[in-house]
Amino acid sequence: MNDRKETGMSAPREPRGARRKRETRARLLEAALALVATRGVEHVTINEITEAADVGFGSFYNHFESKDALQAALFDWVFEEFGEQLDALVSGLSDPAEVVAVGVRHTLMRARREPVWGNFLIREGFSERALQDGLGRRLKRDSEAGIAAGRFVVADPFMCHVAVSGIVLAAIAAELSLVANGRSGGVPHPAHELGEERFAERAAVAVLQALGLDRSEAQRVARRPLPSAASAPD
Repeated sequence: MNDRKETGMSAPREPRGARRKRETRARLLEAALALVATRGVEHVTINEITEAADVGFGSFYNHFESKDALQAALFDWVFEEFGEQLDALVSGLSDPAEVVAVGVRHTLMRARREPVWGNFLIREGFSERALQDGLGRRLKRDSEAGIAAGRFVVADPFMCHVAVSGIVLAAIAAELSLVANGRSGGVPHPAHELGEERFAERAAVAVLQALGLDRSEAQRVARRPLPSAASAPD
């Protein structure tokens, strides 16, 4: 039991200066995310980021040593924080196939809800850092765990990791395009084909098939109820 709650004491208030610094850093990251998602990090300048964040140019260096430092923080924010949330969600699951399916589904669902986040994944998802850290590292780890357990059977684990990463990123790109346009190749899609859950499940099925599950088993696993944040251990 928290002693402060027992005594009715409130948590100490964050100093104004620290709060402002945190908020400014968050604005810089949010502005950088929107710009990089649209144009790529190499085509975005510090001045553009500070202008979009409504922050003085000189203030940038109170938070980041360079654009490279901002990029590293941005990757951690986008990939690592979400990856840690996924780890918490799947911590109670024992089936490696379900672990992979849950990760794929949550990734697709968030990309649909937050298109800027999704476009950042599309643009930066094949970078060396993205493949080695964050979501890429977790997908590789979970795939290898399934292979070691005999749940997945693949001839070339490295190329399989490349393939499943490509499926996830291509699915995000396709869904964002379909949602924006409501059609593909001029052919309208029924609403159930574009629904958040339906599309995420289909992507998970494709990934599980690439990992060696037959289609009926992949569909069964991909359609299991998603664990909620409330069910994750503290």
